[in-house]
Amino acid sequence: MIKIGASTKIEEISKNKKNDDAQHEIKKAPTKIQNTIRPEVVDAKVYKLKSAFVKNSVFITLSYVQEDEEIRPIEIFINSKDLTRAPEYVVLTRLVSAIFRRSNDPMFILEELQGIFDPNGGTFKEGKYYHSFYAEIADVIERFFFDVGVMVLPDARPVEDNGKPKKIVQAKEEGNAGNIEFRVCKECNNRTLKTENGCDVCMDPDCGYSKCDK
Repeated sequence: MIKIGASTKIEEISKNKKNDDAQHEIKKAPTKIQNTIRPEVVDAKVYKLKSAFVKNSVFITLSYVQEDEEIRPIEIFINSKDLTRAPEYVVLTRLVSAIFRRSNDPMFILEELQGIFDPNGGTFKEGKYYHSFYAEIADVIERFFFDVGVMVLPDARPVEDNGKPKKIVQAKEEGNAGNIEFRVCKECNNRTLKTENGCDVCMDPDCGYSKCDK
């Protein structure tokens, strides 16, 4: 004969085992990642980049596809005569291409590349200050986004009922739409950050963020 206390203990052990098995199954559950499959033929644009950070000109090929009336970047290729940096270009190509295919919002790659600083200092080109070679790559990607329609400039500013133009808040969550000469401010998250005389200055009067390289 089994005592009531022993029976209760067996039930508790069985219940705990089921909970442990359920937790184990949850941990094993695969994460669903959206992956854009590359078709056999894609549209692409090639950009030539002359940079003070590298020896030879760099040719950047960016391709895209259209899915359900939505244009998505799908891959990037970086080529140059300078074979000493070939491994670096391969790594950059694979990482950025993976982000293009698997991320629902690939815009954040622009911020990440623009935030990389060269240990030897930045440089000016055509009146714009670049912190590193990667920031110039980001500039090319952003230009590509505008060229193919991944990012679109607003045609006109919306108007309020009183007839005055409504202030456009160009935040990261809204796709970074806005003037391509400006970047996203880390303080207010608006696309109002401009580089002048080596200093990053937010042009939004409500923010006032400013940072200068020493």
